[in-house]
Amino acid sequence: MTAQEVSVGPSVGPLPTPGFKPKPATPERELDRALERLCEHAQQFARTPIGTKIEWLNEIAHRLVDVAPQWVLEACRAKGIDPDSPLSGEEWLAGPAVTVRNIRLLVEALGQIVATGVPQVRPEDVLDIKNGRIAVRTIPHDGLDKAVLGGFTCDVWMNEGVDRKSLPDTQASFYKRKEPEGGVSLVLGAGNVASIPPMDTVYKMFVDGNVCVLKMNPVNEYLGPFLERAFQPLIDRGYLAIVYGGAEVGAYLCQHRAVDDIHITGSDKTHDLIVWGPPGPEREDRKRRNDPILKKKITSELGNVSPVMLVPGPYSDDELAFMAQNVAGMVMNNASFNCNAAKLLILPRGFAKKAQFLDKIAAAMSGVAPRKAYYPGAKDRYLSLTEGEANVKKIGSAGGDALPWTLVTDLDSSDAKRKQFHVEPFCAILSQTEIGSEDPAEFLDAAVAFCNDTVWGTLNAMMFVHPRHESDPGVKPAIEGAIEKLRYGTVAVNHWPAMVYAFGVPPWGGHPSATLDDIQSGLGWVHNTLMFESCEKSVLRGPLKAFPKPAWFPGHKTLHHVGRKLTMLELEPSWLKVPSIAFSAIRG
Repeated sequence: MTAQEVSVGPSVGPLPTPGFKPKPATPERELDRALERLCEHAQQFARTPIGTKIEWLNEIAHRLVDVAPQWVLEACRAKGIDPDSPLSGEEWLAGPAVTVRNIRLLVEALGQIVATGVPQVRPEDVLDIKNGRIAVRTIPHDGLDKAVLGGFTCDVWMNEGVDRKSLPDTQASFYKRKEPEGGVSLVLGAGNVASIPPMDTVYKMFVDGNVCVLKMNPVNEYLGPFLERAFQPLIDRGYLAIVYGGAEVGAYLCQHRAVDDIHITGSDKTHDLIVWGPPGPEREDRKRRNDPILKKKITSELGNVSPVMLVPGPYSDDELAFMAQNVAGMVMNNASFNCNAAKLLILPRGFAKKAQFLDKIAAAMSGVAPRKAYYPGAKDRYLSLTEGEANVKKIGSAGGDALPWTLVTDLDSSDAKRKQFHVEPFCAILSQTEIGSEDPAEFLDAAVAFCNDTVWGTLNAMMFVHPRHESDPGVKPAIEGAIEKLRYGTVAVNHWPAMVYAFGVPPWGGHPSATLDDIQSGLGWVHNTLMFESCEKSVLRGPLKAFPKPAWFPGHKTLHHVGRKLTMLELEPSWLKVPSIAFSAIRG
């Protein structure tokens, strides 16, 4: 389907004409009326039979697919993507596909709650891990996952004290209440990834049990009309309101007496402004006294300087080339405006193939033209992290609104004050440092300590591991020990942690070691369709070289076809759809 052929399904009615016009901020009187209506319906929503909620979610999923073509078109326009190009597949995958998947899996879990009281975990999916703890294998979730995600697994590590018998006691607590009162949640939507606002809203409503007001971010408020039409079954019943505006509207809602709790996907600076007030002596005094301005519960997902560690091993040239494509894709997807984008490459000190690997990353980046830096502040952040640096390599000719893909290399890992270790670039930069030695155990000891104690953030980290080391009794314990010690909400082996975001079943969020006054990547989970409430991290594993080419690899030739087909698969799963998806993926 070309940009000129965009159409929508019959269930959503007329949509805005192409070329979204900025929406004015919702006036305070309208905010008050919306919140009053939500308060009036909070208990009713909380006590609505699960079967009815399933019906609403199924309708919403179909309506999302109906608006998806124009949704993707508008996102492409905003981000400077040719809507007829393979790159438009990014917006299919990061928008409708993962949102519909999240809803489908949530419907499945709600059905299991009706039948048994909690979302079901198969006995064979409960695994014993170190020190008597357990993990739950959440991916592959079903037979279709095995076909589409062959070779990948994701295990959710439970907190100490949770065992097989008590696991159901730590799931879906809202649905164990006999007469819940409900509440009003405020979701401050993210501006970078299209699926974040609807998925965060769905979580607050159908896992936590609250009605919601979703404030769209000004960066992607063009999504609002599509979400309004898709979620109309909830809006019409007084269970959801979608509003618009900037920081002033957000501040008004955060302090509104009708709002019971808040979820924000954004920056730690915005979080701390909400919780502790403006920077300065008063904020610091409040922190010392543990007296936040915000007296409500707040959960959050706040970004990361996402590290990629290369565990030393006997990598072939082909393996290095594949890994370089992987790193480049993790940086370049969505023009690098992802909280889980690769941002800090950590190599072993003395790594003999360092220059070769960096050259391969640069070559992979050079195959894709620099992209529009659509997120506010990107150019200032870019300059602050590149100006005055001795080793900066700019790749591609960037002008106008674009920024060049950029490597900032040979940073001194012993200089803990380096900005690149503490400031999330949120733009087209990958920094590089080295640590430890070419001994795998020594490297991992040094790299884990560096990531935990110096690098900012707790959202996600990944490591490349040679297949030989995964079964080597002399190296495997060091790898498993590193996975255990890394204080991140997602730890990935060989592939992009963003897969965990997209899977929907495992929890997504920062490591629970964060605190309100040192928030790092945030507190709380989203997605999490099995509704776990006592977990530590998700652990993703995949083969060093995957086939077919992963969707985020630069220059994927059929990404737009894969994205549309996966969206339809998630709406109505069928084995008959798998061969067509596989054919498109293989041709990528």
